[in-house]
Amino acid sequence: MFKKILIANRGEIACRVIKTARKMGIKTVAVYSDADARSPHVQMADEAVHIGPPPANQSYLIAEKIIQACKDTGAEAVHPGYGFLSERTSFAQALEDAGIAFIGPPIGAIAAMGDKIESKKLAKAANVNVVPGFVGEIDSTDHAVEIANGIGYPVMMKASAGGGGKGMRLAYSEKDVREGFEATKREGLASFGDDRVFIEKFIESPRHIEIQILGDKHGNILYLNERECSIQRRHQKVVEEAPSPFVTPEMRKAMGEQCVALARAVGYYSAGTVELIVSGADTTGQGFYFLEMNTRLQVEHPVTECITGLDLVEQMIRVAYGEKLAFTQDEVKREGWAVENRVYAEDPYRGFLPSTGRLVRYRPPAEGEGVRVDDGVYEGSEISMFYDPMIAKLITYGKTREEAIDKQILALDRFEIDGIGHNIDFLSAIMQHDRFRSGNITTGFIAEEYPEGFVGAPAGLRLTAKMAAVAGVIATVDAGRSALIEGQLNGPADQSTDWVVTLDGAEHRVVIEGDVVTVDGETIVVDAPFVPGQRLIEAVVDGKPLSIRVERRRTGWKFTTHGASHVLRVLPPHVAELSHHMIEKIPPDMSRFLLCPMPGLVTAIHVGEGAKVEAGQPLAVVEAMKMENILRAEKAGTVKMIAAMAGDSLAVDAVILEFE
Repeated sequence: MFKKILIANRGEIACRVIKTARKMGIKTVAVYSDADARSPHVQMADEAVHIGPPPANQSYLIAEKIIQACKDTGAEAVHPGYGFLSERTSFAQALEDAGIAFIGPPIGAIAAMGDKIESKKLAKAANVNVVPGFVGEIDSTDHAVEIANGIGYPVMMKASAGGGGKGMRLAYSEKDVREGFEATKREGLASFGDDRVFIEKFIESPRHIEIQILGDKHGNILYLNERECSIQRRHQKVVEEAPSPFVTPEMRKAMGEQCVALARAVGYYSAGTVELIVSGADTTGQGFYFLEMNTRLQVEHPVTECITGLDLVEQMIRVAYGEKLAFTQDEVKREGWAVENRVYAEDPYRGFLPSTGRLVRYRPPAEGEGVRVDDGVYEGSEISMFYDPMIAKLITYGKTREEAIDKQILALDRFEIDGIGHNIDFLSAIMQHDRFRSGNITTGFIAEEYPEGFVGAPAGLRLTAKMAAVAGVIATVDAGRSALIEGQLNGPADQSTDWVVTLDGAEHRVVIEGDVVTVDGETIVVDAPFVPGQRLIEAVVDGKPLSIRVERRRTGWKFTTHGASHVLRVLPPHVAELSHHMIEKIPPDMSRFLLCPMPGLVTAIHVGEGAKVEAGQPLAVVEAMKMENILRAEKAGTVKMIAAMAGDSLAVDAVILEFE
């Protein structure tokens, strides 16, 4: 077995590979940029090598630096993780030329399947169903429009070397193609060093199913069941699960065998994933289309590990060393259910705009009892504009799908992140959504269920009553402490156990008597251990766990639980009565300004001072985390003043322009 391997990646996937290597008794080498000098993967590895400044094209994407690091440390093999150099044939070839093993598939398979255009040609030649589209070079925007008109709208424009939701644009009209084609090319070039684009028919209301493939160098290729990845936003996976609630045993077998045949056609070994698009109405297992094959480990591989009991990273290392697979297709297990949520640095309350900054507080839920957290950050880490915005992956496992989902809700409530925007509330809302829990999902789920954006998960009457009860309990504890401080109150006798809790505009009378709490006359049993200053309350309410992230406010608390934040005003009854006479402060009107929605780089200003604009007209383009964001006019108006220009780096809420 290898004695030392280098991980040519960063963040959570680098930590993930190091954990398995350590378990196998293999020493590890990390590489890092200036931005990652104090990152967990650097601390975890046995050795670490600095490879350059923060931009990936000056560090993680330079093969020569990776190979030199191998030579300097004596690493015998390289695990590329995902992204960066994981699907670069030139990198795999350079490693081979240097006598260093690549923990991944053969070069020919990467070349054949890693390029989306070439892979579609190969799949078509092998009689595999492919989505109708144009497979070839596209010369210009006019050529793209001609192709899209010929295929019929809607169409999807994709960067040939793309992945992870980057370099993709959906077009419903010629106007969309003209606006998005060049942006797709630029994103492909910026993220993957390849600006080629292909266009294919967009199948509406589809399900996204993928088959995990694993092969060795001795001709054995297996499929390790399927994953459901239909919950996506802007073509970026958000929730993954295994198995799929849609796939039948017959479909699983048909899909798996066809994917194995495709892998065999290119002499595949190591881990890989064949992505398929399936009509939600299809139950035959034959109505699926090949999308692409990812010749690497997938972000969502943990859910497959949960239901099969296999360590895919370990299998990749053993295959790279030349070992045979130690099990057959019939021995591949499928037990229980696993769900993975991707915790991103983005603000769902502001249109999912990227968020950068420091993790002032980072406390993931405790692992164990079916909860797993894969991350590569710590409290104090910087979420940089240079890399992917994923903070962590939260994986839960249960005997049933419902159990795995319920564990997600509880674990998300226990996930503490401060300092940047994050999508924990949104993930919890999805887990609670009736349609998601039914399994009736498509790739359009988020757009269909949140057409006006996300405003938080609705709180039912029972949850509202529980929050009011907990608020009364902690207010009593807080008042008890204040009563013991000289000069604050008149001593313990002045401690109140009667409260008016205002929550979401409604008042609730809460009376505390030991563990029994009365909310509007209804009795609720509450066990909510609380110490003033505590940030996470893990309560048991009416015999069921309820975790609440809590922040002290002047007249109460801010509770965050079950996918939403609620500001609770908690006052003694006589004070609550007086509060009705307080004048509410009205926030200033900022509607005449176009504000920068996230920290980013202005790449274009489309209007000038005095210009008259219509609703929906593009005004500016801001790039953040290698994604271009077109800012449009919300209503018709005249531009009074331009405050920014192309090339400016702006902070969130910085003024870009002002309307009259």
